[in-house]
Amino acid sequence: MKVIICGAGQVGWQIARHLSGERNDVTVVDHNPDLVRRATDTLDVQGVAGHASYPDILERAGARDADMIIAATHSDEVNMVTCQVAHSVFAIQRKIARLRAQSYLDAIYSDLYRRDHLPIDVVISPEKEVAEAALQRLSAPAAFDTESFLDGKAQLLGINIAPDCPVINTPLRQLTDLFSTLQAIVVGIRRDGMLFAPGAGDQIFAGDEVYLFTRTEDMTRTLEIFGKTNEKQERIVIIGGGNVGLAVARALEQRTDRVRVRVIEKNRKIAEDAADALERTIVLNGDGLDVNLLAEANIAGADAVLAVTDDDKTNLLAAVRAKGMGCPMAICLTNDPSLVPLMAPLNIDAYINPRATTVSSILRHIRHGRVRGVYSIGDAEAEVIEAQVLSTSPISGQRIRDIDFPEGVLVGAVMKGDKLVKPTAALRIEEGDVIAIFCMADDVSEVERLLQVSIDFF
Repeated sequence: MKVIICGAGQVGWQIARHLSGERNDVTVVDHNPDLVRRATDTLDVQGVAGHASYPDILERAGARDADMIIAATHSDEVNMVTCQVAHSVFAIQRKIARLRAQSYLDAIYSDLYRRDHLPIDVVISPEKEVAEAALQRLSAPAAFDTESFLDGKAQLLGINIAPDCPVINTPLRQLTDLFSTLQAIVVGIRRDGMLFAPGAGDQIFAGDEVYLFTRTEDMTRTLEIFGKTNEKQERIVIIGGGNVGLAVARALEQRTDRVRVRVIEKNRKIAEDAADALERTIVLNGDGLDVNLLAEANIAGADAVLAVTDDDKTNLLAAVRAKGMGCPMAICLTNDPSLVPLMAPLNIDAYINPRATTVSSILRHIRHGRVRGVYSIGDAEAEVIEAQVLSTSPISGQRIRDIDFPEGVLVGAVMKGDKLVKPTAALRIEEGDVIAIFCMADDVSEVERLLQVSIDFF
């Protein structure tokens, strides 16, 4: 598939890395020649320096025979014009644009993106995605990573294994026997910085980071088995009242269970806008690192602090300070993946990587056909793919034990009709089933072949 990616920033670069790794023909366009050079030097992609919305630049990038264009520059307007040019001049079939401004995303204006108006097939909103990721983290505070699959019936949880965890040094096969009614499967273990898909004989050790699938109703019980308690979050302090902070505060206000939220925002204008937009939330204007202001927000009495300013280092420091002042849980937003290893030494409970969430949502639309969801794990080390099984697929009609999955692949959950079933070795996968598969990055292309998505669509 021939793909043009406009914007060689963090998101564009990461998508290019994913797609070129899967042997797609990728061209990166950016007006900054240094960013284009970085992409062409480190990845197997072509590069064109210039403004992505200019027809001559798109022509040079090979737009005449491109299958898809992804507009992910920093400017909403450039992304929109790029999609329009791609449609009107080059008749590119599939157009994805990243849009940030809230006004462009309001449902009442959704007609804007019709083919005969402004032809954008998929609109991605990083702020919206990140706000949803933040709410996910708050719903499972004991996990450092969480994502829902199979229409919300299954949850992927990332759990740090403490020395007092009841199931350490137990082979995974035994766990299945001990908790036979529990629908929970360990699909990934990160040990000493290396992620791998475990076998039935592998054990869990203290200090491991474990990724597991569980039925949503079993989430609390699963966390207890792994030595975690899921506390209810009733008082939350949000540091940063921009688009992300505002979206999270709005969502928390709409919950049926009463959640008390306080927002701290440094910029007076943004703080005033947030105060006007929110009904029950108290908005404080000032520095989120200020001890007196944190005390005024009653940080010691809060259940969680969410640091979502646009500066990674401010988020880290604010989270550390809040924890030092007595807040039991800190979640912080970080764009820079090199800062993630600092989370454990700094005692930060969970993090949100906007780049990963945006890349995941774009990949979901790229893996067209019957792939319904993609979630990127770590620094693109692995993926969880949710897909519907086609009649033409090699796995259709086979038992899980007989399917020729690569070593780094595990089935985490299966849905038959609207019922979630535990993926045992003897379970037969049938046409129409929806499955969630954990696969290491190197095995993605083989999993796609087994699902026959590429063939089905292309």
